[in-house]
Amino acid sequence: MTKEALQKKKLPDSPGVYFFLGARKEILYIGKATSLKNRVRSYFAPDLKEKRSALIEKMVTEAKNVEWTVTDSVLEALILETNLIRTHKPHFNTIAKDDKSYNHLIITNEEWPRVLVVRGKDLDDHDAIYHFGPFPSGALFREALKIVRRLFRFYDTPKPVGEERSNLARGKIDFNRQIGLYPSSENREEYLRTIRHIRLFFEGKKGKVIKELEIEMKKMARDERFEEAEIVKRKIFALQHIQDVALIKDDSRIYRDENSVRIEAYDVAHLGGQDMVGVMTVVEGGETRRSDYRQFKIRTVSVSNDPAALREILERRLGHPEWPLPQIVAVDGSTAQKNAASKVLAAHSLMIPVVAVVKDERHRPIRVLGPASLLKKHHDAILLANAEAHRFSINFHRERRRRALR
Repeated sequence: MTKEALQKKKLPDSPGVYFFLGARKEILYIGKATSLKNRVRSYFAPDLKEKRSALIEKMVTEAKNVEWTVTDSVLEALILETNLIRTHKPHFNTIAKDDKSYNHLIITNEEWPRVLVVRGKDLDDHDAIYHFGPFPSGALFREALKIVRRLFRFYDTPKPVGEERSNLARGKIDFNRQIGLYPSSENREEYLRTIRHIRLFFEGKKGKVIKELEIEMKKMARDERFEEAEIVKRKIFALQHIQDVALIKDDSRIYRDENSVRIEAYDVAHLGGQDMVGVMTVVEGGETRRSDYRQFKIRTVSVSNDPAALREILERRLGHPEWPLPQIVAVDGSTAQKNAASKVLAAHSLMIPVVAVVKDERHRPIRVLGPASLLKKHHDAILLANAEAHRFSINFHRERRRRALR
């Protein structure tokens, strides 16, 4: 598909899901967007290969048409995208492979169904009556669930209802952020109706949920249960006007002018696996942004394993959707570190190129691994970011060692 062909399309400036179609109208790729107009246009940038990947560039070349479905919110676009990828399994949606680390949403087959988030590798440990996912972006999915919690009250504790070991544990159950309710025979019908509505919502049937709520509200009004009817009315309004600002990620955060490209560099420091720490440094527009530097105490690695420590750092960093996304990620090391970072980014649906700075025995850079065209443009800035990361990590590690010796 060409940029000229795209210009004939009247893409809306609305959230939704887009489909790149092949010569036989087969679906090649499915994606979600805050703005369909801006997002689809970004696939026709001259540096698509560097900003996304060679695979995505190949997909656009093979595509003959693009279609879309508008949704009422970004949250619904996220859910629709996941359902469609699972149904159609497009060839180029490699990030939506059934990776065992991805999040899934299940509704358990129990007397009091729970709504749980489980990793792919743990799905077989649960008796699920409904299953949605996988959701590759863990950070985005966590934000989405916060919104869903405001729309529906559901039970999601580790133990099924009735299996709490003590009265204290029972009293501390988190039922919709500890709102003080606990499932009982008196509210069973209401709770099961809520579970049904959650299932319909994740099936993309919000309209059916609203219709059922409207019927319920009118019946309450006829029975002069006006306070209850008002509560249902507010729920209908919330569904019709979903507040999902936290999910809105402007595409310009990834596709910026190259003069203001943001590079995040990561480094790990330790002494034989002891007192292991990691850092993130930032260079933007060729200048350091020290206010964006971050330090991490490694929690999951206790031996000398830099790639594993790097994975932990990136997972924790990506748990902060409020931090601007980089256009380049630079790691200290070689192929192992580069591959570890790329895998974490892919698991979060991020097509951000990763470069690795290879050092000699004196820790001086001898070469940089990554796309040649990208290195040509940003070589000096990458080395600056890497040098800052090394300096910052060493200082942080020494500080921890000093404190441990006091």
